[in-house]
Amino acid sequence: MNMSDHDVREVLHRATSHLSGRPDLLENVRRGGRRRVRRFRVALTAVCAAVVAVPLGGALTVPVWRDTPEVTSPMFNEPTKGDLAGDDAYLRQVRAAWRRQLERSGDTQMPGDPHVVWAGRTPAGPAAYVAYASTTDRNEGAGDNHIGWAAFVEPTGGGPQVRAIEALTDDPRQRSTQAALLGAERDVLLVLDSGQPMEFSPELRYTPDGRISRTYQPVKFEDGAAILRIPPQKTKVTVALSFTPVSERNTVQILGAADVLFSNEGGRRDVQRIKRTLPGAEQVWGGDPSDPRYEGDRSVYEVSAGPEALAAWDDVAGLHAPGDAPELYVYGATADGRRLLLQSIQYDSDPARVIALLARGDAPLEAVASAFADWTAPLPVRLRLPDDQGILVAAEGSALSYRSDAGQWHDAGRDAALLPPTATEVRVTATGGTVSTVSLTS
Repeated sequence: MNMSDHDVREVLHRATSHLSGRPDLLENVRRGGRRRVRRFRVALTAVCAAVVAVPLGGALTVPVWRDTPEVTSPMFNEPTKGDLAGDDAYLRQVRAAWRRQLERSGDTQMPGDPHVVWAGRTPAGPAAYVAYASTTDRNEGAGDNHIGWAAFVEPTGGGPQVRAIEALTDDPRQRSTQAALLGAERDVLLVLDSGQPMEFSPELRYTPDGRISRTYQPVKFEDGAAILRIPPQKTKVTVALSFTPVSERNTVQILGAADVLFSNEGGRRDVQRIKRTLPGAEQVWGGDPSDPRYEGDRSVYEVSAGPEALAAWDDVAGLHAPGDAPELYVYGATADGRRLLLQSIQYDSDPARVIALLARGDAPLEAVASAFADWTAPLPVRLRLPDDQGILVAAEGSALSYRSDAGQWHDAGRDAALLPPTATEVRVTATGGTVSTVSLTS
């Protein structure tokens, strides 16, 4: 029996629910399959105790171990920042919440109290960030030393509550979670000041042809953190957070995002992947790209679009789960001898988008046209290619035919077709026999 992503997450979550894992673990695993799963990049909040993460420079700089077990990092030793730094009653509540969390998990590795790095008021209530320095598991040199643990503390009706405890190392290539969603509506974003500039975007929008449209603005820190009001994130994660410059590599992981993205996965099935090869495609592709043997002999980016080609349709710093719509790949050849690929992308419950890409010879695929797909329509995909190279249509499981103006109907095969640029109507005959006529001129 093959375990799904959801099954693995559930098992690991039950085993280590009081811990959190390295935020980029899932992305690293998926890196080789990004052509299939677009933007399944998310902070996995429970992976395993052995997986660790590290905060970056500035206020959260971590040390390189030397000859002394004494930890000298500002994270563990500097005075508490935030407007509740002097509120002894609240700080006692925070430390008590830390101890309760360890007692519930049966963890005996951390005797004593943590250091409160930041404590402050937010629109959701008082919140904090705590760190606990380790004096064990040290090795010579930097990059693989476990140096401690850290956690956000959020407000609840029962008082402060510690979120997933994250292990820290001194490996600068890894990043700890530096932001958290707060509040009953998850409409407050608490961001720690790491000493590096950040930018955030509260909402994701699309242009009429399906490209990503985001507006980023600088994060303004004060006394160790920034507190941002954002749209509610209870059912969908629309916010994006990145170190400057905004890029996938600079994405800042957000605690609480995984809870939203994976909340409805209990009934989610694996997304259907549909690959179709049009007549004549083998001549320009050097074989059938939908055949697994073809893909196995070539780079994955030869049979799908690489990240550069899809940059305008990619939510660079956003966090998303895959949608439920089928992933569609249509391979073909244009009249002027170029390789043709149509590829779909869907984020969460957003509408699916289809992008047509062309390439001549061995040149990289380049996006030339895009649109939204409507999987409930008789003809879910219709996309006109530039340079009079035709109209690409797709309706999985249906027979297709076309005509120009009021002329004779011509058979176009099943599932997908590249029609002449002069075609004006498509007749779609579904498996059950339902016939629909769709205009290509509207």
